[in-house]
Order: sequence, then C-alpha cells, then structure tokens
Amino acid sequence: MGSVEPHYSSTAESQRIFDLLCGLFDDVALPRAVQDVKADIQFTADRDLPYFPIPFKETETTAALKAIEGSVAALLAKTKDAGQGNRKITVNLEKTSAFLFQAYLAKVGGLGKLDKEVRALLKDTDLLQAQSDPYRRMSANLYETASPGQYYHIHGSLEASTTLGFLGLEPFRPDLKTHEQIVDVIETAVKKYTPEELEVLNAKYRQAGVKALKHDEFLQTHHGKTNSQLPPWAVTPLEDKTPKVPLPMTDGKRLLSGIKVLELCRIIAGPVVCRILGEYGADVLKITSPNLSDVPFFQVDGNMGKHAAELDLKSPEGRQRFEELLEEVDVVIDGYRPEAIAKLGYGPEYMANLAAKRGKGLSYVNVNCFGYEGEWAHRPGWQQIADCVSGIAWEQGKFMGLDEPVVPPFPISDYGTGCMGAIAALVGLYHRATAGGSWHGKVSLLQYDLLLFKAGLLPADIQESLRSWVGPDFLSLRHAHSVDQISGTALRKMREVFPKLTLDKKYLDHWYADSYKADVEAVLPVVEIDGLDISFRRASRPNGTDKASWEFGSDKDYRK
Repeated sequence: MGSVEPHYSSTAESQRIFDLLCGLFDDVALPRAVQDVKADIQFTADRDLPYFPIPFKETETTAALKAIEGSVAALLAKTKDAGQGNRKITVNLEKTSAFLFQAYLAKVGGLGKLDKEVRALLKDTDLLQAQSDPYRRMSANLYETASPGQYYHIHGSLEASTTLGFLGLEPFRPDLKTHEQIVDVIETAVKKYTPEELEVLNAKYRQAGVKALKHDEFLQTHHGKTNSQLPPWAVTPLEDKTPKVPLPMTDGKRLLSGIKVLELCRIIAGPVVCRILGEYGADVLKITSPNLSDVPFFQVDGNMGKHAAELDLKSPEGRQRFEELLEEVDVVIDGYRPEAIAKLGYGPEYMANLAAKRGKGLSYVNVNCFGYEGEWAHRPGWQQIADCVSGIAWEQGKFMGLDEPVVPPFPISDYGTGCMGAIAALVGLYHRATAGGSWHGKVSLLQYDLLLFKAGLLPADIQESLRSWVGPDFLSLRHAHSVDQISGTALRKMREVFPKLTLDKKYLDHWYADSYKADVEAVLPVVEIDGLDISFRRASRPNGTDKASWEFGSDKDYRK
C-alpha cells in the first residue's frame, strides 16, 4: 500500500483539529466549558491512518467534531446530574469513518444502496422518478461547458425533468444504456452553454447548480470572502425571555430522554442531525410532505431511531396538527431550501413567538448548502454543489492526477454537516438549561467544506499512499462519472484493502424492522461517554410510516 512515513497519526491530527475548532468560536456557539472536559477525550484507532481515497482529512476532521459533540453532551449530562464528575469520552476513528459513508454500509434485507434489487424493498418516495434510471440520475452531475476548462454541476436529483428540459433534452431516454451514451447526450447539451448562461437557466427554473471553482477562485468571490471568515457554525439567541429549562429526569443514562425533536428535512445532512439526537435518547418525529420527493434508500440509515410521519403544511388540517406538535417541541431542525419553511409561516420569528407564548424556550437549527451570509445564501443546493463551489472537487481531481474537477466518493460532507448540526442543537439545549431563552443554530455544507480547507490537505506521502492502494480503476475516473460510480469504485477497492472496516459487521447495528418487513443494518453511533447509553431504540422506517403524534407507543422492531 505504498510507503508511509511514521510521523503522521490520524488520532494526533484529530486532537489538533479539535484544538483548532475550540479556537474558532465565541463561548455562545461553543461553550468555553468544553475546554474543561478536553482531558477526558480519547481518540482511538486500529489503523492510525486515513481510509478514504481523498486528499482531505475527512476522518480526522469529523472525529474532532464528534469529540466536540461528546464534550457538549458531557456538559449537558452535568446539568442533569450536578454531582457527577467528568466522564471519559471516546471517539474511535474506524467508527467515525463508517459514519462518513454509512449510506454505502447500510443494508435492508441484506441488500445495499448499489444493489438494483433493493428497490423492491423500499417505499417509492421518488415521486418524480428522478432516480428511476441512469439517464435521469445523471441529470445531477458534473459536465464540461462551452468555456474550455470550465465545468458546471447541474443538479436534477429530485426534479430531473426540469433540469433536462431547460437543456433541451427529453425527460426520458430508455434507449440510452451505457454511461458513455448518457454522458455524450447530456454533456453535449451542457457544452452549448457557458457557466454564466447555465447560472441564468438554473435561477430561472429554481434548480440547484453551480460552476466548479478552484478554492482560490472561490475565495475571490464576495461569497467566499464573507464565508471564509466565519466559524463553521453559529448559535445565537432567538429570544431571551423564557426561563431555564433543565433536561427531563426521565432516564439518567439516556441523556436526551424526554426531549422532543421535530425534523423537517430530506435526503442526508438534516436527517443525520436528528439521527444523532435520537442516539442520545431524544424522541425524534420526522415530518415530510406527501407531495415532495425523497431518495428512498437514504431513509434506511437516516431514519434510524425515529418515528416518521407525513403532513401537508399547505392544508388547514396539516397546519393545525403541525402547530399542535410544536406546542410540545424542544428542538426543531429545518433542512429545507432557504426560507421555504419560513414562507409557510414557521420560521425563526414563529419559533421565538411560540417560545414566548408557552413560556418555554427551544433549540432551532437551520441546515442549508451555501450558508447564511453572502450573495449566494438564498440558493438551493446539495453536497455536490457545495463540493464544487468550495474547491473540494478540483482538489479531488488534482489528487487523481487530473486537470479537471471530480466529485469525491461518498456523501461525506453531508454526514460531517449533520454532526455540526447536532452540535448546534446540543449547544442550544445547553444554553436553555443553564441560561434560559431560545437559541438559533445555523450550519451549512459549505462551512463543513471550508473547515476541511482550514484543517489542511493530507501530507503528500499520505496522499501518495492512498493513490497506490486505490489503484487504476479509481484513478481513471473523470469529471462526468456519477457519484455512485465514483463511490462504488472506491467501495469495491476498500472492501478488498480494508475488509475489517467495510465488511466486518461490528460497526453495524442489526435490527428487524417491522415497517420494512426485513432485517436492517445501519452504522452504530460513534461517540462513547462513560455512564451514558448512546444507542438506537428502534429500527429504521420509510417516511410517512407513523402517525403525526408524540405518543410513540410500542414498536414491533427488535435488535438482533
């Protein structure tokens, strides 16, 4: 696997990035008391080196975030049991790596994301058939433009017909069978336009999309200049009139037992925030619209530990029930397009008024793509969009020996952003318990990517080692290969080189999921804290399985 100088240590680098993070925040976004538990954090690893064929310190950065998560959780535990001393916090880097590509490790009925047969086991929430065949899936992909050497990521992953349509393409092309045929048709259409013209089309049709920028180019934009100066997440007061609210004393080992979390999210980053809160014992109720598409397989790992219901917030009945749920809520996670929930009347102002009216504060967290300041803050986006605009994709291409951008394997930025969102939610609960009021957290995919740049690229010898084992199949991939092709190629090689991480079941939780009528395997929680039970209490379920109620009742799921 190539020669690696022994000086590099992923665990030591995780500790360094933890220290870096502690220096990026004021004591509102990250309580200063986190420093008091620093000595209780232990990073562990079986292989003290990176696993992913990526030039960034993905595992190390997210391990540092997981240590922050555990530290804030430990501080919350002290508010619940003042007599309890410091608790040992363990973050394992293999568990962290598994967390970062869990969608590709999860299984339902023994089948994974890349198995075509798995579709038969899933609820069809792909309402617009955007994921129905390779041609339509490739409406979310990176292509060369009319400007030589410039690339643009179109993104029709949930609305393929819209993106294909404004490019002048047919919505369905079942005659196109191979990757080469599909790329030839779609890239030929994209290459009729400059990036600037594609920007106009995306804005007109309200689609996500972005030019792939090198990191230096991004930093020269107004948006880049603004956001590069900001910390990775923000937590600010939403209202300061409500009294302190201690954590419920329902279960001493389940930190967030009795805490009610309302999830308004789709796809990955937002659901991961709530998945983590559920690991700590919160009652998580995911609300989705029956009229909006979602990617079915991401629900297998993303909905672990939750109940999932549907409400139409554009109907009087749906709004009434939603507002009844909000009366009891402690945490709200909003992962929709900027201002989408606010336009329905349920944004930060509504939450502040609700808290004041009921005399009980809450923790409210927004998750988006581009951040909340700068010229592009209003734009919709997904992981690949953030990776392309920030410079991550160009660095990935450079790592692979190319003079073109390539989207990295696996939805890693999604999972890292989800961890940051969980931290923001926990910080809000900590302030509510210790100072009162309501708190507004803000996290974005872009800020996770900028944190990767702040952490720095892996040393040259480590990058060379990664290239040496990942081999020619991966390194021959190009800009127009899809995220599943890139991820699948990396996964196959990782299974060969790192079978303990990718094939060993010890990093997975094993359940019978009644809603799927099948066994489900999903990645276990990462953080371990002495004296706390951090685990799932129920298996996954598809969106819309349950009633929109805080009365969860008994589940028929069971751990195997």
